[in-house]
Amino acid sequence: MAYIRILGKELKRYRVMRILLLMLVVFCGLTVVGQQKVMVMEIKSEIDPRTNRYVELALDHAKEIEADIIIIEMDTYGGLVDDAKDIVENLLNFEKPVWVFIDKDAASAGALISIACDSIYMAPGASIGAATVVTMDGTAAPDKYQSYMRATMRATAEESGRDPKIAEGMVDENIEIEGISEKGQVITFSTSEAIQFGFCEGKVSSVEEILEKNEVVDYEIVRYELPGTERVIAFFLNPFISGILILVIIGGIYFELQSPGVGFPILAAGVALILYLVPYYLNGLAESWEIILFVVGIVLIAVEVFVIPGFGIAGVSGMVLTVGSLILMMLNNDIFDFSLVPWDNIMIATFTTLAGLLGGFMVMFMAGVRLTNTRIFNRVALVDRQDRSEGYTSSFLVEDKLVGKEGVAYTILRPSGRVEIDGEVYDAYTRGSYIPKGSRIKVISDEGTSLKVKKIS
Repeated sequence: MAYIRILGKELKRYRVMRILLLMLVVFCGLTVVGQQKVMVMEIKSEIDPRTNRYVELALDHAKEIEADIIIIEMDTYGGLVDDAKDIVENLLNFEKPVWVFIDKDAASAGALISIACDSIYMAPGASIGAATVVTMDGTAAPDKYQSYMRATMRATAEESGRDPKIAEGMVDENIEIEGISEKGQVITFSTSEAIQFGFCEGKVSSVEEILEKNEVVDYEIVRYELPGTERVIAFFLNPFISGILILVIIGGIYFELQSPGVGFPILAAGVALILYLVPYYLNGLAESWEIILFVVGIVLIAVEVFVIPGFGIAGVSGMVLTVGSLILMMLNNDIFDFSLVPWDNIMIATFTTLAGLLGGFMVMFMAGVRLTNTRIFNRVALVDRQDRSEGYTSSFLVEDKLVGKEGVAYTILRPSGRVEIDGEVYDAYTRGSYIPKGSRIKVISDEGTSLKVKKIS
């Protein structure tokens, strides 16, 4: 009997332990399930292809970490409508709630993006509106752009449950809404006005206050940052770096054409071209047709050098296309339509390209001159001279002196080639001029392994 009593006590104790363990598991499970993951991203710069890509990457990251709520910290005066439209579509198609916190301003394209969010919260003193499309000089864009923006604002407001008429009034100054705006002025709401007319859910001072208003108590905030590869891409979008890459591209192609078969210059140009194109292509700046223009320009230059004598239309056209395409890749133009491209951007792109072509060569020349005067250069380079006065000669021609003799161009000289003199063929070169095959030539120097010649008029 004593044994049975002891066994019964052990069973009771075992059951109590099981119940306590089960309660602990359930409590921990509820704690994990109850905690919500909040991802915060920022839009605090001009709306352009870089912002577009940033938002796309941020939303992809939100899906990967299974974020429950996305909050955008907004402070922008707007930017490009096309990129804002892409951002709006991504936000509207996102399955989880997207809230925006307007810290200071949400103007123009920023207002459009804000309206696409599920909830809008504004800081004291913030504003939203003024979405009129303007050109690079600050004047209102033609009506086709305003019409497109009006339709986009109206459709976005309808989708998010806000007054589409007010959204249109943020674009068109001719829309008059009683009690809100008069004819001749676009709508811009302060925080209190936005709350009054349904374009703001509340006045807050921080992201944490937004969560508190929505009774989100147990949460984890994750702030999105660009990954390392994207930071590298952003580094190569720097105009100064772009100028250096252009220098390497043009210089590599030039030196390879001057010394075919060397390999290193064209390899350096190829690597620089990839580093130049990829960042601009990924950010939506370099379009396919601009890349095609660049390739066509390089082909025309090659045709001019290797096929067509002299330097004429093909060469000039190739240079124009090559340089022009490098400039266009840096600008967000719509097939040569620059009406919405800021003038500053055009100037920066043009200056960067020209600086890469001209200034870079000057830097290389100056650095090269200084390098030849350093001790390190003297250690690795042969700097001793072998003058003729000391008995040295560089002539490898054992025949009689050929200076002054005449002959014919055995091949095209561009500027090097071969000539025929007295039935013998010699390697020759000119002072930079082009001599067609069969032209009469005269030897002006026979030092070295080849003859220096000129064309006889």
